[in-house]
Amino acid sequence: MTPGILQANAITFKYDSADQAALKEISFDVYPGSVTAILGPNGAGKTTLLHLLLGLNRPVSGTILLNNKPINQYSRHELSRQIGLVPQSEYVPFAYSVLEFVTLGRAPYLGPLELPGEKDLQIALTAMKDVGISHLENRAIPELSGGELQLVLLARALCQQPRILLLDEPTSHLDLSNRNITLRILNQLRAAGTTIIFSTHDPEAAALIADHLVLMRAGQVLDSGGLDKVFTSEMLSKVYGTPVEVVHFDGLRVVKSMERLEV
Repeated sequence: MTPGILQANAITFKYDSADQAALKEISFDVYPGSVTAILGPNGAGKTTLLHLLLGLNRPVSGTILLNNKPINQYSRHELSRQIGLVPQSEYVPFAYSVLEFVTLGRAPYLGPLELPGEKDLQIALTAMKDVGISHLENRAIPELSGGELQLVLLARALCQQPRILLLDEPTSHLDLSNRNITLRILNQLRAAGTTIIFSTHDPEAAALIADHLVLMRAGQVLDSGGLDKVFTSEMLSKVYGTPVEVVHFDGLRVVKSMERLEV
């Protein structure tokens, strides 16, 4: 099989202050134009894994390859043109307008002290339109709701025009309408050839758009593969440590908890 555009090969990672490894022997491939969901409960190590794939941290063992080249051999500038990240949240210390903040996504294409040009502004405006936040153009970032900020972070990443887009729990702070907007945008990006990797604790969100799943628990990969292979009652029960059942309803995969609640 052709190697993935992004490969994690037996990577282990430990924070300096920790006794135990946060990630242990993680391996999987991500293929061009695919959507991979990293699925697991809170504390499984999903965010840590995304930061390693972005090159923000380095594994203590194992390798991460981007286009068959070790990720640590790329400069930060080169990586920023290849991979973008939409974090769960972000503290913004300055009162940027939404347009100013989204335009920061053009930084990998600008020289030192170079200001964005008209082309950069048009790319930013298009990203805002695609996400549905054009009406927020002049709003200050501190005035936004959590859901609005999540969409602004997505627009900034689109403005970056990466080949690979990483998203950390992209629907966790969104209402149903904005959740559907986000999933629609991810589907459109996939159709345009962008490779997408997102973390989530919501199996149904993963099942809606992912081609490939990486199932995580306690810093380890329990299984990975296509939905038909790994999105099963048995595997999800292991991932979440509670009995669940996967049922098919109206063409969708729905996850039901089988645990009785005491009232």
